[in-house]
Amino acid sequence: MSFDTSRLQWTRKPAQFQISGDRIEIVTLPHTDLWQRTYYHFRNDNAPVLQMTTDEKYFSFIVKTEFQSKHRFDQCGVVVYLDSDNWLKASVEYENERFQHLGSVVTNHGYSDWATTEIDASVKSIWYRLSRREDDFCVDCSEDGRSWRQMRICHMWEAQGEISFGIYACSPEDSSFTAAFTEMQLTDCQWAAHDGQPPDSEGE
Repeated sequence: MSFDTSRLQWTRKPAQFQISGDRIEIVTLPHTDLWQRTYYHFRNDNAPVLQMTTDEKYFSFIVKTEFQSKHRFDQCGVVVYLDSDNWLKASVEYENERFQHLGSVVTNHGYSDWATTEIDASVKSIWYRLSRREDDFCVDCSEDGRSWRQMRICHMWEAQGEISFGIYACSPEDSSFTAAFTEMQLTDCQWAAHDGQPPDSEGE
């Protein structure tokens, strides 16, 4: 498998971007975001998303992100965007000069959650590995592209058959920055099958 940039399609194309064979740059527009309802009650669905589609049920997508974020909530990372009510994103979200939030949001049927951990504000590059096993997903992160740490395992109710996945970047407040995506690759699923407790039997 290979990650072919010619197969990528925009959902909300940004005003400024560059795509080459091995590098993508997105310049964010102010007041762009992805979030649905939970806690804040607002619905934001205007971030630029660049994805390819696949019906492959088992794969991993790896990408290195570099970002010059400098304003609260600036973010970029990986995404599985099915529609406005069903999507997954993982990113580093800038907070202030001391720390940022490394985290993920899963939105099922129009309600978002947010799971995060704080990292130092000096971090300006993170690798992500997004893995699919049918309608379940795992997101790992890495500082060097070799040693991986699990961020999130989740289920997406509407991730049946063909899905779309890729990258995104946005600036929810009055800000703009450049996000760069490199080292993109598709591989066999690197999220190993579970070898612990067996599944419950059907009908029990």
